[in-house]
Amino acid sequence: MIQHFSFKPLYENTQLPGWALSFFYKQKRYEAEYKKDGGIKFIGGAPASEDIANVEKMIHELMLFHVYE
Repeated sequence: MIQHFSFKPLYENTQLPGWALSFFYKQKRYEAEYKKDGGIKFIGGAPASEDIANVEKMIHELMLFHVYE
């Protein structure tokens, strides 16, 4: 489960899509960029390969809830 999820716009003009994300997963902090096409680029390391699909799904759900609703 993702904990302490936070996001902020990448650009001053908030009309431009793109967000900087940070969160904890399995007691490790991760940072990523969420692109306008829904792509996720991890910065400084990504979760384990067996967890990546699940983490990306949770990020998409959180972004839909917080940004797009």
